[in-house]
Amino acid sequence: MSKDEMNISVTRGVVQSIKKNIRSYTMIIALLVIWGILGIMTQGTFFMPRNMSMLVRQTSVTGILSLGMLLVIVTGNIDLSAGSTMGLLGGIAAVCQVWYNMSVATTILVVVLAGIVLGIWQGIWIAYLRVPAFIVTLGGYLAFRGILLGIGKSVTIAPMSNAFKNIGQGYLPLSIGWILVAATCLFTIFAIFRDRSAKRRYGFTVPHIGISILKCLGIIAVIVTFVAVLSDYQGIPIPVVILLCLGAIVAFVTTKTRFGRSIYAIGCNQEAADLAGINTKRIVFIVYILEGIFCGLAGIILTARLNAGAAGAGNMAEMDAIAACVIGGASLSGGLGTIPGAIIGALVMCSLDNGMSLMNTENFWQYIVKGLILIIAVFVDIVTKKKAGK
Repeated sequence: MSKDEMNISVTRGVVQSIKKNIRSYTMIIALLVIWGILGIMTQGTFFMPRNMSMLVRQTSVTGILSLGMLLVIVTGNIDLSAGSTMGLLGGIAAVCQVWYNMSVATTILVVVLAGIVLGIWQGIWIAYLRVPAFIVTLGGYLAFRGILLGIGKSVTIAPMSNAFKNIGQGYLPLSIGWILVAATCLFTIFAIFRDRSAKRRYGFTVPHIGISILKCLGIIAVIVTFVAVLSDYQGIPIPVVILLCLGAIVAFVTTKTRFGRSIYAIGCNQEAADLAGINTKRIVFIVYILEGIFCGLAGIILTARLNAGAAGAGNMAEMDAIAACVIGGASLSGGLGTIPGAIIGALVMCSLDNGMSLMNTENFWQYIVKGLILIIAVFVDIVTKKKAGK
């Protein structure tokens, strides 16, 4: 193949890749546009290493909450109680730390077990008693907030132990951070070319080798730039590492396991999933348990980051999580959504909060802008699906 033919082949491959993943690229472009606007409006303050570090720490809470929410949405359900659940479980963490002087490990265990209990409670009503998820989780939204107010006596519970605070406020040593970067880059190269090899082995069409190389270089460039900026402040925040690890685990489960494929099958067509032998009730039940666990982990990080358990913690956080999933490409009708998309969606929502706070924008404008972004995201999703169906 001549050099010109190779260039034409690579160009065609890039165009086809963009068309195939138009929603993903649209989402990334939208994020870059939002960052560009916020950078201009804040005269560059938005891109300062300290602010970027703060932004990704904020994103970690919404991102973890979005992981559980995505699983729920993919099954065709919803969870309006996620913010209240996170606030309640974060409050329980504060009580364990401040009132009972529990160790960090014991506190985490108590919170995770409490999250499982709340997930079981909602899962039974939704999966086995067939009460609509909207009603059950709306009830949870009110009840869990009330329990939080009752447990905490409507006061702020603080301070946490230094070890616990480190979960939400700590940073990885720079040397360890760069070691993880190198390992992540190597794994990225391995994963991309292993996937390419697997597709060829099973007779699927694979893109030109140049496309795979460009993909590797692009991902590596983003990772290195991201870590370099954070290293100019104090390094990679521990909550970000937790989010990425959880995201990798959930991404593996949803794409490489029977359980994960069953979640998508239920969202696409529950009756067909039943006929295919999938225990849809059990899957939905487990998904709500996982949602409870993710709410607990998000609550732990939020409480550690704020160094306090507050009565208003997690207020309206479920709306940010739902918006993050939808912005990231999830369909509220079920069967569609990705973990990277949810995390990027969370980054979009937190970027808006962060940037408008830097501009001293009044709160009501923040709600208006985020609402409009959500509507636009759903509209783009509808338009994309119509074009794909043609």
